[in-house]
Amino acid sequence: MLIDQLKWRYATKKMDPSKKVAEDKIAAILEAIRLTPTSSGLRPYEVILVTNPEVRAQIQAAAWNQAQITEGSHVLVFAAWDNYTADRINHMFDLTNEIRGFKNDGWENYRNMLLATYPQRDAEANYQHAARQAYIGVGVAMVAAAEAEVDATPMEGFDPTAVDKILGLAERGLRSVVIIPLGYRQEEGDWLVNLTKVRRPTADFVTEVR
Repeated sequence: MLIDQLKWRYATKKMDPSKKVAEDKIAAILEAIRLTPTSSGLRPYEVILVTNPEVRAQIQAAAWNQAQITEGSHVLVFAAWDNYTADRINHMFDLTNEIRGFKNDGWENYRNMLLATYPQRDAEANYQHAARQAYIGVGVAMVAAAEAEVDATPMEGFDPTAVDKILGLAERGLRSVVIIPLGYRQEEGDWLVNLTKVRRPTADFVTEVR
């Protein structure tokens, strides 16, 4: 049951470097992210899958030396578009028309509305909007990893400029947002593994409006 898996997961602090996540589980997590909804269906972010040990070591150095980055077997880097451009917007609308096999007047009007709005906005505001879409994917990634019983630790604690340089993201019009090491917990040496999960009670978290 998914709720049981979410209770099982935690922000793993120490991973077992001798254990590698199977490729079918990685593929399932990536597919779950790919299927994640985004605003206007624009998909304004990408996921970089890093397995190269040397590159992961460089990322670790840019992330306050957090051990999970090299102890795990895979690292996901969520990188958002640095701006909304007409080409990027048109690409997604054209792809939709191609896959669905028809054009819709309402959909084309919506395309024109976005073209008249997004590219004219400040680039930083557009990046921040794209980054918020990436966070939807981050949430889905965490759930998908838990369902596959893969440990995952989301991290904002890194130098994004350094990570962007390591991965050549600026040249691709991308900026790193979140990184997620994937692997398997090594309970010995992980101070967090046996601590009780703490969340606010439902009564203090959910407000029902009838």
